[in-house]
Amino acid sequence: MKKLINREVSWLHFNERVLQEAMDEGNPIIERLRFLGIFSNNRDEFFRVRVATIKRMIQFELEHKSKKTERPSAVLKQILTIVEEQEEKFTTTINQIIEDLEKHKIYFRDESQLNKEQGEFVRQYFANEVRSLLFPIMLKNLSDPDTLQDNSIYLAAELKNSQENKDDEYALVMVPDSISRFVILPSDNDNKYIIFLDDVLRYCMGELFGWMGFNTFSAYTIKFTRDAELDIDNDISKSFMELMSDSIKKRKKGSAVRFVYDKEMPDRLQKRLLRKLNITSNDNLRGGGRYHNSKDFMSFPNVGGKNLVYAKTAPLLHKDIDHNSSILSRIKKGDILLHYPYQSFQYIVDLLREASIDPKVRAIKMTFYRAARNSNVINALINAARNGKNVTVFLEIQARFDEKANIFWSQKLREEGVKIIKTLPGFKVHSKLMLIRRKENGENVYYTNISTGNFNESTAKVYADDSLLTAHQGIAKEVNMLFHLFESPYNPPKFKHLLVAPYYMRNSFFSMINKEIRSAKAGNEAWIIIKLNNLVDVKTTNKLYAAAKAGVKIDIICRGICVLIPSIKGLSENIRVISIVDKFLEHSRIFVFANDGSPKYYLSSADWMVRNFDHRFEAATPVYDKNLQGELKKMLDFQLKDNVKARLVNTYSSNEYVKIKEQSPLRSQVKIYKSFKI
Repeated sequence: MKKLINREVSWLHFNERVLQEAMDEGNPIIERLRFLGIFSNNRDEFFRVRVATIKRMIQFELEHKSKKTERPSAVLKQILTIVEEQEEKFTTTINQIIEDLEKHKIYFRDESQLNKEQGEFVRQYFANEVRSLLFPIMLKNLSDPDTLQDNSIYLAAELKNSQENKDDEYALVMVPDSISRFVILPSDNDNKYIIFLDDVLRYCMGELFGWMGFNTFSAYTIKFTRDAELDIDNDISKSFMELMSDSIKKRKKGSAVRFVYDKEMPDRLQKRLLRKLNITSNDNLRGGGRYHNSKDFMSFPNVGGKNLVYAKTAPLLHKDIDHNSSILSRIKKGDILLHYPYQSFQYIVDLLREASIDPKVRAIKMTFYRAARNSNVINALINAARNGKNVTVFLEIQARFDEKANIFWSQKLREEGVKIIKTLPGFKVHSKLMLIRRKENGENVYYTNISTGNFNESTAKVYADDSLLTAHQGIAKEVNMLFHLFESPYNPPKFKHLLVAPYYMRNSFFSMINKEIRSAKAGNEAWIIIKLNNLVDVKTTNKLYAAAKAGVKIDIICRGICVLIPSIKGLSENIRVISIVDKFLEHSRIFVFANDGSPKYYLSSADWMVRNFDHRFEAATPVYDKNLQGELKKMLDFQLKDNVKARLVNTYSSNEYVKIKEQSPLRSQVKIYKSFKI
């Protein structure tokens, strides 16, 4: 009996739920197009990280004749089969969306469909905005294929002269990614026209290569995806920051894991390309359509009416925080929960601004995993340092794909007098913590913020997270202990309130699950509600199976990967798993245990994965306030009753929408937003 779903396959099932949003005709049409972009972007990262890792495992298997229960080559074959099936759905969906856009008088045009006015506009746009960004490479001169940018698109151009006896030439032209991929053409009455930047380049090939004596051009899109895993050297003469910087540079030259090309490309050009780029049949070649990098649809412009996109949901005011009043004073009166993006992230910036000028505040400490590009949070910390506060920051420079930005912020903060805690090689600090120390009546009083998501004002607009603000001195002092632990991780203290990884978190959750098992066996109330992004840890999965067999009722809301299989007779009949994919990205982690009629509530940034339990510093905080527990329970109940955007996970058919009989439509994100309106 199969008890676990392969994690990579489960991830592909998750990404199909994103694709379902693009297929859902109930969504606004441009939002459907943007979901195609999210789907494509997710898949690119999947190949850069997960498929790249599997290919490394295959190579290891070949070199060491390793024997594993689940051979990586078989997993890769299954992945590619699913990807091909999803690509067919993707193609069908985008063709349908293009047809639907035309019903709204929005039309795509390629270089062969331009009228005179549009043609003149394109040439002018090319001259003013595009030409200066182009630096073609003649294919015969390409000596190092690693200089080509990963995950970008190139036009492989065939250059001919229809009159002279001149040899054909071939060139590579990178489609610029510093300007919009979508160029809005002059309107015609109520009709709106858009052309891909790729086709602007095709239309103006003569502007680039005409001076070389060519007058006939054809161009075909290519894209290759590189292995994005960082290989960090063991050079003891360099700092870890230097080693990370070197590794980021090496990432740009990672081996190819996928090569996608326009299937209309002539064989002679394809063969030349593969030879020059050192790409073989082992590198997952795939012939596709005329356009690639569909991730760009994430920023597709709305040239139509408001009804083509989601209605704006402005962040709501919090009922317990008065405008222009002290947030620290309010926290001292009682705990507060903020829920992004339903409520405003600006409260966090305001709290830091207040702390930076409050004469009684002595110190501020924060962790960062992913900061916004123009971070007001970091600017607030810099302002605090300039105001004489002792500011300490742990900025995780190992955050995947944000390493370069985090190195920049680390250097910037250090220049401003902020103390930067050194990164711990082999471990990541993933917990989202803020601590404010204030001198009150001669004593240190601590205020803390523990969040399920990043201190990032950009992602807080689209990621659904929960954030606890508390002056509970037991919790706050343990957050302070955590900051000390980041600097000296080899002698961990005992924690009474927080569940801390990589030390006690898994075992602490196991203790609570065991208590539910004992309650169920005694015939008492026994249930667990789990909300997270990924459930991958096999030990924890088996513990949940044991609880379900004992009679514990378990509800799981898992957005992404879930290796657990519910509804297996005699094993997991008491487990239900749903996933919600909607306008906002479900990102919070909430854990609730019946606890003999006195439920325990925890918030955390930690998923239930090996990396979170064993290789990251994570913290789960209890929520003690009964009113806030009720707030969380109401949100969870809405989600467990969702019958519009919820799907069943790993059950009879993959990603079947939840249907609840005799219940009117309930879309949990809409319901939650309305519930917070003052």
